[in-house]
Amino acid sequence: MATKLTVRDFFKRFPDDAACLEHIMSVRYGLRHECEKCGKESSFHRLANRPAYSCANCGHHVYPCAGTVFQDTRTPLQLWFYAIYLFVVTRHGVSGKELQRQLGVTYKTAWRMGHQIRKLMTTADPSGMLMGHIELDEAYVGGHRPGKRGRGAAGKTIVMGMVERGGGIKAQVIPNIKKDTLRNVVLENVEPGSTVSTDELMSYGLLTGDGYEHGAVKHGAKEFAFYDYRSGVTHHTNSVEGFWKLFKYSVRSTHIHISAKHMDKYLGEFTFRSSHRQMENAMFDLLIGAV
Repeated sequence: MATKLTVRDFFKRFPDDAACLEHIMSVRYGLRHECEKCGKESSFHRLANRPAYSCANCGHHVYPCAGTVFQDTRTPLQLWFYAIYLFVVTRHGVSGKELQRQLGVTYKTAWRMGHQIRKLMTTADPSGMLMGHIELDEAYVGGHRPGKRGRGAAGKTIVMGMVERGGGIKAQVIPNIKKDTLRNVVLENVEPGSTVSTDELMSYGLLTGDGYEHGAVKHGAKEFAFYDYRSGVTHHTNSVEGFWKLFKYSVRSTHIHISAKHMDKYLGEFTFRSSHRQMENAMFDLLIGAV
């Protein structure tokens, strides 16, 4: 199956709510699986007039939407699927107002659906420890504040990003940029023994003592990359800085502002999308499987 998912492909696969329900059943349970009641492998067929499937052997009912964001929803499944589709194919995210326009629902419904989908994107693909060559960088996200810029800015949310070259991306909100804070984040997310590239922030100086091969790029001295002849690797933070550039641009152009309360959801959305570039079909099924 192609990795791209066009609008034509979407409506061909999901022409109505029945097709959406069958896809949920297929992804979550399978149309043929071991029945939890009779214990026999059996096929399951759709029941008329209710969102459920019945075991062909014993008649046990399975409700695919039970325990998911779709349970008891009054919004048609096709609209939910289309909202998920929009989140998958977009590069800069989807605002509540855009969902409202596209789906023809109230803003309250659109806002709630958007945050439910972001939660799915945060939990759909729980990755393990990053390893290999990792780039680390913090960023400050928030509206314009007078006074100092960058690390001296007040009233903004501090976020930390970790990019595995050729692999996954992780990001999270952090309370400060002290040594203990950054050290704990790295130890929880990066495999010891990995090569780590950062800028010259003093708080990163602890990494060598924790078993990481650490290289610091001195941005203050106009150094943006350097080759370590001893280890044979090039240190830079271009990948993680590119992620923050896209994230901040998306906030400005799509969302205008993101509160600290919901920042983790938006970070989860963008890291999920960035980790699965050009694999839209796989991304869609991952989200449906995590409902």
